[in-house]
Amino acid sequence: MPIAFLLLNVKPGREEEVLSSLRGIKEVREAQRVYGVYDTVVKIETESMEGLKQVVNTRVKKMEHITSVVSLIVMS
Repeated sequence: MPIAFLLLNVKPGREEEVLSSLRGIKEVREAQRVYGVYDTVVKIETESMEGLKQVVNTRVKKMEHITSVVSLIVMS
């Protein structure tokens, strides 16, 4: 199963709203706010690479209030 970690930057004051929306996506296994360069770390797990691409590109990256996404795809 493909797994990816996403490092997100979010508009200030919108972190909890984005976190709540992320946790509503069934492929999101974990989403946590963090301190540092990024605001949120997300773990996504899907059945296929195509599914992973779909979730990242059409669900997460298009989410309102997310300003940048760094995708780290786990090597199997």
